Amino acid sequence: MKDSALITAGLPVALAIIMFGLGLSLTTADFRRVARSPKAVGFALTVQIVVLPLVAFGLVKVFDVDPLLAVGVMLLAASPGGTTANLFSHLFRGDVAFNITLTAINSVLAAVTIPLVTNLAISHFDAEGDLGLQFGKVLQVIAIVLIPVGIGMLVRKRSADFAARADRPVRVFSIAVLVAVSLAALLGERENLADYLRQVGLVTGIFCLASLSIGYGGARALRLDEPQAVASAMEVGIHNTTVALTIALSILDSTEVAIPSAVYSVLMYVLATAFGYAITRTRSVNPSTVG
Repeated sequence: MKDSALITAGLPVALAIIMFGLGLSLTTADFRRVARSPKAVGFALTVQIVVLPLVAFGLVKVFDVDPLLAVGVMLLAASPGGTTANLFSHLFRGDVAFNITLTAINSVLAAVTIPLVTNLAISHFDAEGDLGLQFGKVLQVIAIVLIPVGIGMLVRKRSADFAARADRPVRVFSIAVLVAVSLAALLGERENLADYLRQVGLVTGIFCLASLSIGYGGARALRLDEPQAVASAMEVGIHNTTVALTIALSILDSTEVAIPSAVYSVLMYVLATAFGYAITRTRSVNPSTVG
């Protein structure tokens, strides 16, 4: 599987299309909106960039996860929130504009934070002999994350109608790619799958619930309003696992590193839905929690 042309060449192209689609949904106003909610944005970004990698590191240490799988969990933790977070935020009455702002900033920061966290994990878990995210590969990460987003934003600026028409097809394509790649990664390691699930199934499940809870609970503790708290929870709990899978399979050339993201890509939909319903139910029982 690792040597498949579909993975090494096709997956980065697919991710570029997905990131182009993300760019089509963004404007420069999404970046400027930070000034209107600096506390909310600062909190969510701190959780995304600092807290989540620390939580992931603690989990792989506590559960004594194998080195390559541990690197995969850290890569997952470093991956930014995805556009799916916007959908979940909308479903559970979150502040979608806030989500879009976070996604915009995260997509830029991820070009730096993903290589940094991943390289630190490779070094710490003594995986240098198996992996390497050297300068050339870091540039690949930047290229497939940032450049398509920038092109998408330029296209939207010139043709908002085209951007609106392309939104749904790109979203459908994104989901299809994520499902196909996740299944391929899991099937490609089917002989070891039971052992991998034993090692990272619980870890990724706990990580997902911790991400959602920290995103929501921390926002409420800071007295952010309910819609912003929901948006924060979804942004830090629903990762762009397509980015993590592409880096693991195409750049690091490791199916094992991809396994945590493949497992997470399934769990996050189930757990985020359950979490969303839970906070919605709490809100209906205790309306005073809103605002």
